[in-house]
Amino acid sequence: MTTLPAQPVAAPNPSGLPLSRKYLIFGILAFGQFMALIDIQIVAASLNDVQEGLSAGPDEVSWVQTAYLMAELVMIPFSAFLAQAMSTKWLFATSAGLFTLASVACGFAWNIESMIIFRAIQGFVGGAMVPSVFAVGFTIFEGKQRAMIPAILGIVSVLAPTLGPTVGGIITDTIGWRWIFFINVVPGIVVTVLTLVVVDLDRPDTKMFGRIDWSHLVAMAVALAGLQYVLEEGPRKDWFGDPRIVMAAWFSLIGFCLFIERSIYSANPIVRLSPFRNRTFAFACVFNLVIGFGIYASTYLVPVFLARVRGFNSLEIGTTVFIVGAGQLVSTIFAAWASIRIDRRIVIAIGLSGFSFSLFLTSHLGSNWGFDELLIPQIVRGLFVMLCIVPAVNMALSAFQGPELRSASGLFNLMRNLGGAIGIATVNTWLGDNTRTQALRFGESLAANGRGAQEAVAAMAHRFAAATPDPNHALLLAQASFARVVGREALTIAFDDVFRVMAWIFLAALVMVPFCKIPADAAPVSPALAH
Repeated sequence: MTTLPAQPVAAPNPSGLPLSRKYLIFGILAFGQFMALIDIQIVAASLNDVQEGLSAGPDEVSWVQTAYLMAELVMIPFSAFLAQAMSTKWLFATSAGLFTLASVACGFAWNIESMIIFRAIQGFVGGAMVPSVFAVGFTIFEGKQRAMIPAILGIVSVLAPTLGPTVGGIITDTIGWRWIFFINVVPGIVVTVLTLVVVDLDRPDTKMFGRIDWSHLVAMAVALAGLQYVLEEGPRKDWFGDPRIVMAAWFSLIGFCLFIERSIYSANPIVRLSPFRNRTFAFACVFNLVIGFGIYASTYLVPVFLARVRGFNSLEIGTTVFIVGAGQLVSTIFAAWASIRIDRRIVIAIGLSGFSFSLFLTSHLGSNWGFDELLIPQIVRGLFVMLCIVPAVNMALSAFQGPELRSASGLFNLMRNLGGAIGIATVNTWLGDNTRTQALRFGESLAANGRGAQEAVAAMAHRFAAATPDPNHALLLAQASFARVVGREALTIAFDDVFRVMAWIFLAALVMVPFCKIPADAAPVSPALAH
């Protein structure tokens, strides 16, 4: 009996799938990406509740957010390698499944140390879902459908971190802070199962695991994690005046140098830097760095202002910042239309200018500002940020295909998150420095006009005397109240200064726009994601 030779399994043809199947695949992956991105900021409005629930200090609780971002930074560029070695299907399903398990672990965390470890795991495994969607979207769609991909992914990329504080605040206020993690369980299971059932875009190349350059991977992890540690701890520990910051900075620099060397000379690099040879891609990455700085820093600053100056709780903070997301939704369709029909350099120039204008509007904060006063600045910011994101995505990824598209997607997304990490650390430093400066100026002014300050304190002491029979106690209460008012106003002016500097940064980014070369739109789309 003659045995017929086994026929090789045909490689899938993603571009030949029915349009409805393409939309289903893309929708599943985009929702997974949304889960991973919203969890960066979902704790922003609930950090006080987490701190209280885990009996943590203020310096410790910030790592609940930082550990996630640090680990995600490492995974995002690594995911291009893993997608080829495992296939898109198995990488995304594994990422979604482990992300769900890590979310459960975060919800059951018993102290701050366990929470930080589980959040780092959650960020690392979830990071693989972020760039995969960009590569898939630019591969399986063509024509008009492909033109909408930057708009859809742009809205996911900016709406998720923007809505994070809102969703987290509502959940924390209604059912408790632990549910900001448990809420991921059902959607995480759904994404995992649907990915395994529906997604079939490429074949794995498991031999790549045997050729992995471990020194390259370790160098990348040390460089990015060290940089994130410096950025996070620097504002609180006098930067390079602290020996641990100096050590982390040296490790990061050495890791970065080794990472570059391995990227150039390794036979099997973990991350390929070849997309940077494309000048338009390089400029788009710089734009994404600036955009990430602005999105994450502004999303961070407004809740901090509302908590520290206005004393808002998590629900009040969440409902106040929600309006930015509404502006983003409104502008998405126009941004997609404009980036196709208008020179993308003009679109991104309008976006940067409008975002800068929104920051200038926010730089006139008063200590009594709340939802009504922040309404217009936040709507403007939401409207114009999409005009930054959509053309930047198009500029970055339209010229690539196949494995190089994966690498470009990973690097492009890394720049946005890196910009966010730099932005949060930088504005924290500016905020602290400017608050101290403004407090000193208040002190000088009060010293020069001592009579007015003394009369104000005396009037307050007279009112407090009705509540306490001890005149000295009433005077101390009056002085403490006066000091709080001065501190609040100094902090408010410091917020104004920070928003003003951020506005100038966005205007300065306009200098790069004329140097961007816009090629004839996309290169031909490869019929398969891999190889």
